[in-house]
Amino acid sequence: MTAIPATSVANLRDLGGTPLAGGRTVRPGLVFRAGALDRFDPDRDPAVAGLGIRTVVDLRTDAERAERPDRLPSGARLVIADVLADAVSESGAPTAARLRHVLADPVAAEQHLGGGRAQVVFGDLYRDLVSSPSARAAYRTLLLELADPDAGPVLFHCTAGKDRTGWGATVLLSLLGASSEVVEREYLAVNGAVRQAFAPLIEGFTAQGGDPEVALAVIGVVPEYLAAGLGEVSSRYGSMEVYVREGLGVGDGVVRRLRTRLASSPTPPLP
Repeated sequence: MTAIPATSVANLRDLGGTPLAGGRTVRPGLVFRAGALDRFDPDRDPAVAGLGIRTVVDLRTDAERAERPDRLPSGARLVIADVLADAVSESGAPTAARLRHVLADPVAAEQHLGGGRAQVVFGDLYRDLVSSPSARAAYRTLLLELADPDAGPVLFHCTAGKDRTGWGATVLLSLLGASSEVVEREYLAVNGAVRQAFAPLIEGFTAQGGDPEVALAVIGVVPEYLAAGLGEVSSRYGSMEVYVREGLGVGDGVVRRLRTRLASSPTPPLP
C-alpha cells in the first residue's frame, strides 16, 4: 500500500505491497486507486504518467463524468462502470456523488446530514454498494478488468476515491487474501489525502457556518461505513466469496486469474 505523491491526481495509491495470507503480497505496479482524473496533467506529474496505466475504470455517475471528465494517461483506455446508476433519481444522486454540491450549502447540509444523519446516509450507501444491480454490475466489470492480463496496469476511481473506490479495494483485497485488519487499514488510510484534496471546500463550508463534524463525516471515511457494507455482504451472502460469485456473477476462473495475476508467490522462510 503506497501513496504516490501527485499534484494533479488526488488520493493516488498503489495497492502493491499490501500483505496477504501465506506471506504473499499484492504485486506492485498493477492496480492503482485514486480520486477523479479531471485535473491530471502529465507535465506536472511525470511520475504518474510513467506508471504505465493502460486501463482506467471510472466508477462515477453520468453527471459526474459530464461535469468533470477524466484526462486519461497517454495510451490508456476508459471503462465506464457507474456504481450509482440505480440510485440517481429526479431528486439527484447520493451524497457520495455530490460532495462539492453538498458542502456548498451549510444549511442544507445540516438539515440532511447533521445530528448523526450523515452516518445513516453513508451506511445506507454502503449497503447499496453491495446490493443494487448497478453496483453489482460495476464491481463485476472492475474485477473482470483486473483479472485480464491484457488490461495492463489498471487504475480505478470515483470522485474522491474513498467510498465507491474504497469498496472496490475492499472486495479485491479480501479476494486476494488480505486479513480484515489489513482491509480496514487500507480503507481508512485515504483520510489524510482526501481531507487535503478537499481542504478548500471544507474551509469554505466552515467559514459559512457549516459544522466541521458534518464536513468530516462527508469527506472522510470511518470504520462504521465499511462495517455497513461488510454486514450487508454477510447478511445477504454469508461471505465475500459467495458475494463475488453469486452477487457479482464472477466465476471461480476469474477469481483464480485475479489471484495469479495480482498476488505474489509466498515469501520463502528464512533458513
